[in-house]
Amino acid sequence: MGRWALALSLYGFAMVATFMVLITTQRLSPLVALIIVPLALGLAAGFGPGLGPMMLDGISRIAPTAVMLMFAILYFGVMIDAGLFDPAVGALLRIVRGDPVKIVVGTVVLATFVSLDGDGSTTYMITTAALLPLYKRLGLNPLIMACLIMLSSGVMNITPWGGPTARAASALRLEPAEIFLPMVPAMAIAVGWLLILAYAYGRRERRRLGVLELGAPAPNYQPTIAGDAGVEESVGADSRGFTVSSDPQARRPKLVWFNAGLTAVLMALLIAGVLPLAILFMLAFCIAAVVNYPRLEDQKARVAAHAANILAVVSLIFAAGVFTGILNGTGMVEAMSRDLLAVIPPQLGPYLAPITGLISLPMTFFISNDAFYFGMLPILAESASHYGVSAQAVASASLVGQPLHVLSPLVPSTYLLANLSGVEFAEHQKFTARWAIATSLVLLLAGLAVGAFPLVVG
Repeated sequence: MGRWALALSLYGFAMVATFMVLITTQRLSPLVALIIVPLALGLAAGFGPGLGPMMLDGISRIAPTAVMLMFAILYFGVMIDAGLFDPAVGALLRIVRGDPVKIVVGTVVLATFVSLDGDGSTTYMITTAALLPLYKRLGLNPLIMACLIMLSSGVMNITPWGGPTARAASALRLEPAEIFLPMVPAMAIAVGWLLILAYAYGRRERRRLGVLELGAPAPNYQPTIAGDAGVEESVGADSRGFTVSSDPQARRPKLVWFNAGLTAVLMALLIAGVLPLAILFMLAFCIAAVVNYPRLEDQKARVAAHAANILAVVSLIFAAGVFTGILNGTGMVEAMSRDLLAVIPPQLGPYLAPITGLISLPMTFFISNDAFYFGMLPILAESASHYGVSAQAVASASLVGQPLHVLSPLVPSTYLLANLSGVEFAEHQKFTARWAIATSLVLLLAGLAVGAFPLVVG
């Protein structure tokens, strides 16, 4: 039994290592690697006849998460298309215009708001389109804009439809709400920290540009006033007509209050947990689609517009079910956890929740989210369970590294943001790295403070 357990552990670590290497070196896509690698190692370990049921079991367990992600993407996609966020963006542009402090603080507000759709690329495109002309007009440092947009997106990436939470839930067979809801107060604290950081940078930029106090410009500074034609031209349109919708014909400005109310109700129900997340998003999408686009052709067009994003995300989640199904079904996770448990000093075992949080910083930066959440998190969670640390605590703690993760060169949208902001990628990393680490640590400390996960068990 001892030799077989050791062999299972070695196969398991080989599976994780092979998966990490293949996706980190871009030899295989995560989708392909999540299926091929466990299948190959499962066959090599002699589990051939039983692999099919293991894979189906893994897929069935994560199916609710995949459904939730699909309809969350559809719902927020419809809200963006219909123009729900347009009035808020337009109002923000009118409020912040001309004052560096308001513009920089508004960057966090806008990025946090737009990040509700869970897609980093969308957040980067919307926020840079709205704010970069103002940064250029006043001569503000675009590195500040890129930094704050990315960190805001990193904090909001913890939402269940953002990716990491869904991966953690899939890997540990938990409901996304179990992991996410305890982290909501910590996320609010992290956003508050970003607002403080933005205010400090805004004050510095105001002094650099020659403005000592709001309303008291120095002779070498010409503030922009609302309605300035130059700014209107640089933004591309009056802020009151600004739209973040990718399809202007899909906008439904007359339904903005209905859509806002529907979204508010949805958020309240999500937090209250009255129904599973998947069911809530299914119902909300159906209501939004019928009210905003009563014509069948329009409904089909909205689904088609977001089909590529849905396919990319949902297919990855189902592939993850194959990986976790084999890893758990063969007993490899248990064997790996026992070996890992043997090398962890017993006095550190009860601290595995915050240790997981600290580990998530470098690991999600140097390897992908897929490798960390599908490869390492199950091992950490199984090891932690021997010390009485719950899977929920380990999963919630594992999310704190996301503000640093989004800066990783392994994240394609990072290059998109640098390009849209007009900054060099290396300069962006150098400027943002310290604040990304600080934001992750704020999330960690806030999570401990609000009880999302314990410092020590026992």
